[in-house]
Amino acid sequence: MHDLATWPLRRWLVAFAAGVLVAVAVGVPTDVIPNPVFGRPIDVTWWSYPVLVATAVLGGLLIATYVRSEPGGDAVDELDRPGRTGGAGGLLSFFAVGCPTCNKLVVVALGSTGALDWFAPAQPLLAAASLLLLAWALRARLRSATVCAVAA
Repeated sequence: MHDLATWPLRRWLVAFAAGVLVAVAVGVPTDVIPNPVFGRPIDVTWWSYPVLVATAVLGGLLIATYVRSEPGGDAVDELDRPGRTGGAGGLLSFFAVGCPTCNKLVVVALGSTGALDWFAPAQPLLAAASLLLLAWALRARLRSATVCAVAA
């Protein structure tokens, strides 16, 4: 995590903006962030709020690792395996905090009773898995941030 201490202001600004975007992208459609467009018949669980915050922080930091800190060259690195893993973690977080009966895929696969009896109890596990994937991806990006690319 030493690399975080050396980040330029530009990266921190991207991390903040990306974190806000991640929070909105996950929180608004799932109605964890109350809004007039989306609703849910089942109340938001208590743990959805800290999962949303952790997802936003980890996602914002992960996205910021793709912004080059040195001037010149491309502004953004290409998406690599940790980036795809982080994306999967963000998607899992979306399913974890969402309403179990509002998720059409779950209702089609399990029915509304199955969504409440099977999917809803699994959502905390999805939340934990999503945060682990995001944390792993961020750690992998930070560990490789100071490694020089080898010419092929």
